[in-house]
Amino acid sequence: MSRIAVIAGQGGLAPAVIAALDAPLVYALDGFAPEVPATPFRLERLVPFLDGLIEAGVGRVVFAGAVRRPRLDPEAFDPRTAQLVPRILTAMQSGDDAVLREVLRIFEEHDLTICRVDEILPDLVPAEGVLAGQPSDADRRDAARAAEILAATGALDIGQGAVVAQGLCLALETLPGTAAMLDFAAAHAGLRPNAKGARGLLYKAPKPGQDRRIDLPTIGPDTVDQAAAAGLAGIAWQAGGVILLDRDEARRRAEAAGLFLWARG
Repeated sequence: MSRIAVIAGQGGLAPAVIAALDAPLVYALDGFAPEVPATPFRLERLVPFLDGLIEAGVGRVVFAGAVRRPRLDPEAFDPRTAQLVPRILTAMQSGDDAVLREVLRIFEEHDLTICRVDEILPDLVPAEGVLAGQPSDADRRDAARAAEILAATGALDIGQGAVVAQGLCLALETLPGTAAMLDFAAAHAGLRPNAKGARGLLYKAPKPGQDRRIDLPTIGPDTVDQAAAAGLAGIAWQAGGVILLDRDEARRRAEAAGLFLWARG
């Protein structure tokens, strides 16, 4: 059976995936060191890197964790990878999702199969249901509004999260990430029309048409703490489309803080 390689990004997902596999090879994009030991590689030498995977007997690859778009050094490209530059630059004009899809195609052209995280750890992607607390009718309306917002903004490749309270969008996730969005929402909580009304929620979902083998939205215990600090009532997400790290600890913290956790169908 072929070996499996993990392309490890930042955050808690890579360690969880690596722990579930039998002696995987672990790599990381240079400049984005994960929380686990990993061999670095550069995108400018992507083809030699893929050759090395094949020589090591790798047939399957799983991407786990957050990686931002690297700065490319034109002088660092080897001749074969340089031939891919027009494809990558064209994809960059359409946003990060397009770049990721193009990178996946290049991996597949080298006979490497891309595995989804939930193929390895199905429990990391919760199915529909309430995991902690209980969203109110107002919370359910806010979640529907947030889902509508993310469906509309997804094509713009902005982010995978929104904070909605009383039908109003207090914050959208952008390049700085979820924690920065929640800090912003906390600073503007006073914009809610009714100070005694619904406190609002964080909602996460993949972008429409997103390749779910890579870059799924991720939440975990730290997200629960951040949502509580922002004064929100809970966290909702698209069932089957969001990774929940350390489910038991996330549920414990949510219950302690009086927040709900809801995988919305």
